[in-house]
Amino acid sequence: MNLEDNPTTLIKMKSGYACIGDTQFLQGYCVLFSDPAVASLNDLNTIARADFLSDMSIVGDAIIKVCRPLRINYGILGNSYPHLHAHLFPRYEDEPEQLQKRNVWQYPEEYWVNSEYKFDVDKHKDLKNNLITAIKDLI
Repeated sequence: MNLEDNPTTLIKMKSGYACIGDTQFLQGYCVLFSDPAVASLNDLNTIARADFLSDMSIVGDAIIKVCRPLRINYGILGNSYPHLHAHLFPRYEDEPEQLQKRNVWQYPEEYWVNSEYKFDVDKHKDLKNNLITAIKDLI
C-alpha cells in the first residue's frame, strides 16, 4: 500500500501514516497505518508500540480539536487486513439514538456505501487541511 501519494493521507508520523477515512458519516473518522507494515501491534518492539499508540492518541486529539465530538472510539482489529492500523471514530451527540451506544461497525450498510458520505478530495478539503494543521500543532 503506497500511502505517500494517497489522497486520504494526512501526514507521515513517527510510527506511520495518518489518513482520513474513506467514509465520513462520522465526520473526522481517521485511520493510522503502521510504517513499516507489520501484522499486529504485538509484532512491534516496546518502543515502536509506544510510538504507534502515542501517534494514535495525537490523531484522536486532533479530531477532538477540529470536529468537537463527544469522544473518540479507538479500534485495532486486524481480522481482515494484515497491516497494523487503528480506526479512530469520533462519536457525536446527534447520531441516531438507536446507534449512539453501539459499536460503529453496527451502523447499517447504507452509511458505509452511500456516496454522500464517501471521502471526496474537494468536499473534504477543509476538514483534511484542518486535521493536518491540528496534528502538526500537536506533534
